[in-house]
Amino acid sequence: MGRFVSIVLTVLLAVVTLDAQGTTGWKVRPDRSTSASDPDAAGDIKFMAMGAGFHAINPQAAVFWKPGTNASGAYTLKGRFTLLKPSDHTNYYGLVFGGSDLEGPQQTYLYFVVAQDGTFLIKRRNGSATEDVKVKEASPAIRRPTANGQSTNELEVRVRPDLIAYSVNGTTVHTTPRTGLTAKPDGAYGFRINHRLEVQVENLGVS
Repeated sequence: MGRFVSIVLTVLLAVVTLDAQGTTGWKVRPDRSTSASDPDAAGDIKFMAMGAGFHAINPQAAVFWKPGTNASGAYTLKGRFTLLKPSDHTNYYGLVFGGSDLEGPQQTYLYFVVAQDGTFLIKRRNGSATEDVKVKEASPAIRRPTANGQSTNELEVRVRPDLIAYSVNGTTVHTTPRTGLTAKPDGAYGFRINHRLEVQVENLGVS
C-alpha cells in the first residue's frame, strides 16, 4: 500500500477539453487495500478528461494531483463531486490538501471526504498510516444517491489564520484549529477517491 505506480491516463477522444482540464501532467497514486474483508476490485484505475472536469473509475483507492498546484496561507479549496456509480458498501471521496512528498514514502496530506451514506470524515495521512481528525459523522447537508444511484456534492475547505472550516453544499459541517493534526494545511492539493467508486470531479480549484 502506498507504493507509487504508473497508471494509464485515458482521454476520451469524443470530448473537447480545455488545457487546464486535461490529464497531462497529473499524477495518480493508488492506495491498495490490505484488508481481506474489503478487497479492491479487479482492473486498472481509469482517469479521463470529461466535460468540464475529470472522470475517475477506481477499482482501487487513489489520490490525484498535479505537481506544482499548491495552496498556502489563507485560501479556499473547492470541488464538485458527482458520484456516478456507488459501491456496494460505504466508501469516501473528496478533497486533498496540505500535501507533501506525494510520490514518496513520507507522503503527508489532509483529506475531507463524503460518502453515499450521508457521512463525512477528515483524516491526515502520514506515510502508510492515517490519523482521524474527525471521525465519520452524518450530516443532512450531504446529498445521498437518488433512484438513479447518483448524487452531487459541493465540497469546500476554507483555510484561515486561526482555523479551517469544512463545508458541504454551502453548509459548514465542521471546523478545526490551525494546530495539532491540521496545523499545516499548506501544500499540494487534489482529490481522493476510494475503491469501487466512479466519480466525476468538476470546478476543482483554489481562490
